[in-house]
Amino acid sequence: MEAEAGGVSVAVAIVACTAMTIFYVAILYSPTLIFRLPPPSSFKSFMIRRFVCAGISTVVSLLVCAFILPIKSWEVSYLFSAYGVRLHHTWQAVILPLSLTSLMYAGSFVLKFFSLWSSWAEHEDHGMDLSFNGLRSVFLKLINLTLSVVSNISAWRMYIVAPLTEELVFRSCMIPLLLCGGFKPYTVILLSPVFFSLAHLNHLLEFYMQQDTSLLKACMVVGFQLGYTVIFGSYASFLFVRTGHLAAPLVSHMFCNFMGLPAFFSQKTGMVSVGFVAGVLGFVYLLFPLTSPDLYNDRIDDCKCWHRYCDWS
Repeated sequence: MEAEAGGVSVAVAIVACTAMTIFYVAILYSPTLIFRLPPPSSFKSFMIRRFVCAGISTVVSLLVCAFILPIKSWEVSYLFSAYGVRLHHTWQAVILPLSLTSLMYAGSFVLKFFSLWSSWAEHEDHGMDLSFNGLRSVFLKLINLTLSVVSNISAWRMYIVAPLTEELVFRSCMIPLLLCGGFKPYTVILLSPVFFSLAHLNHLLEFYMQQDTSLLKACMVVGFQLGYTVIFGSYASFLFVRTGHLAAPLVSHMFCNFMGLPAFFSQKTGMVSVGFVAGVLGFVYLLFPLTSPDLYNDRIDDCKCWHRYCDWS
């Protein structure tokens, strides 16, 4: 998918990204504040209402981008590729970024391994059945756990709806706008996470109101969250610019939401810190090789692409 250089002005790109950010957050409160709908009867109803609002804001953002970006053709394949939605090189866009991201959780994996090891040792001490029937019981527990997660509305928010809508709006829409507006890739990687973090400011009010806590504590908690979103947003933007593939930041987003913050210290064993440091070193060493544009796109020579494959090599 090609774009005309300078086809979007800087002012239009910034205004559009700001409007998308405000709309993405504001629409969440529209059912009660604008349409005066009655409060949802349950938490599930509340979350489903938010899912619908997030979906509407995402579709609107995609349509607005389609009109602003200098797209030469309205064919579906061209539109999708402009947003980083491509079928070719999909396995690379899933496996390689996911493997890279998992290195940051090496300490967490070490901690989990020691936890499982201790659990198995305890079972042996208590004469637990570790035969085929015992393994079958563990397998059935894993299935039940999976089913409980699938039926959990909060899990759908954390692992499906939030990552998908946020990546479509803050990566698929905003990054092409900023690049076509003339911003350099490094600037885009640092600028787009600002919009991403601002979209989480509403958590300050919600945390302050729902937790009945002090404003200072609410600011500290949300401030930490905003710092984390800026760091992750920069990384997700880096993946999107380097690969031009939505799957890359999307699977990383889902994985990070599932894992939480990386474990870098444990009082039980120092191996967690060793694993964390080793993972960070591996992450830094492989960051550019595993995100090399030629792994994700066949056309990187003498072409003008949406995500600057030629300039970002």
